[in-house]
Amino acid sequence: MATIIKKSVIYQLLFAICIYVPYLNNYELTFAIWSLTAFFTIQKVYTIGIIKQLLCFVLIIALAIAVFFFKNHQLYFVIRDITYLIKPFIGLLIGYQLCKKFPLLAFKTIVFIGFFIAIIHLFLIFNAVIFYKATTVNDIRFYGGYFSDFEVYALIVVLFHEKFQLNLSRQKAILYAIVIGFSAFMYLARTNFIQFIILFLALKGYFEVNKRSITVVVSVLILTGIGYTVIYNMNPKRNGEGIEALLYKIKIAPIEPFKTKINRDDWKDFNDNYRSYENIMTVRQVSREGLFSTFFGQGLGAQVDLKQEVWLGDMNLRYISILHNGFMTIFLKTGLLGLFVYFISIYLLFKKTKSNFPIVNQINLLFVGTGVFLIFSNWVFMGVYNLSDNKSILIGFLFCLREFYMKSDNENLLNESNKAE
Repeated sequence: MATIIKKSVIYQLLFAICIYVPYLNNYELTFAIWSLTAFFTIQKVYTIGIIKQLLCFVLIIALAIAVFFFKNHQLYFVIRDITYLIKPFIGLLIGYQLCKKFPLLAFKTIVFIGFFIAIIHLFLIFNAVIFYKATTVNDIRFYGGYFSDFEVYALIVVLFHEKFQLNLSRQKAILYAIVIGFSAFMYLARTNFIQFIILFLALKGYFEVNKRSITVVVSVLILTGIGYTVIYNMNPKRNGEGIEALLYKIKIAPIEPFKTKINRDDWKDFNDNYRSYENIMTVRQVSREGLFSTFFGQGLGAQVDLKQEVWLGDMNLRYISILHNGFMTIFLKTGLLGLFVYFISIYLLFKKTKSNFPIVNQINLLFVGTGVFLIFSNWVFMGVYNLSDNKSILIGFLFCLREFYMKSDNENLLNESNKAE
């Protein structure tokens, strides 16, 4: 056992690096490290389950390349789109391949990395408050980071550590939960709050259709509605101080990504509903070019014309290659056909694998929660195509881990059968 742990350390470290590097917000560095890791850990054999998932993203890239030959996009944007669209594929490979090196330490590794990232995040916030006088929500997020899906996953694993067969003492479990939970909260990201609720309900089994689950989900929706009504009636200010800025974002959340009419001359309306504006302009641009464009997209290198310059990140742009909405990004590049393939990749997460191992059932539930969350995440924050996201690694990791326990389960059944004979 000691030898196995020693051999696994280098792969655990590599896994931690791949998980953390997107937090540095340097996509070129992320792409380089992920690509090298995927290449040097390549496997000889892959199972049907992971191949199906990988194939979805290969088909999306292939479709975008095929359509490109009918277009005249600039080579720079074509190459950049390739690196963007291949990211989930590489992430799946990394997670799947590295998990094979330390399956028995998988969930413990997730918790340790989540705890490590949380410590760094809290230090960044402390540093920002002390040295940069960061007191507003926007300042804290600017210096500390805008979201951390991985920490939410780590928190869920800690909260359900017994079901994931983690031998954590009560003291350690409380410590990890407090540190990781507080760090995840301090991103003040609406998507992370939604993610936590979805994963928590999934692990509790409330997404299985029965009287109990329907009652719980309906109750959560009612409480959410009441909470939103209270916040809406509080009428938080757009540029309010402290938590008021977060409350304002929650207030506009149901409208922000779904609005169909936006007044470009009203800067408040435009800024508050910019995500919807991207969607509107994308649908108009793609559909305007006819049925071919609608069904097959505009290929690699395609950009959306926003009709005006918009300050995004640290650049003033009129033409954008990727949008906040992951579904719309795929629609732009590959049309309705690419969207259909992308939805298949999410659907595959809902397919449960039957097993006598309780931990396999927990991984199944985690996949269900991930699938539900990806629908929300893609609509507002690009899902697995987000340049700062590492969920694809975790998804590949869980695929491998489920297969590992399934294989162990089948071997145990075979041994029991042989004994019986």
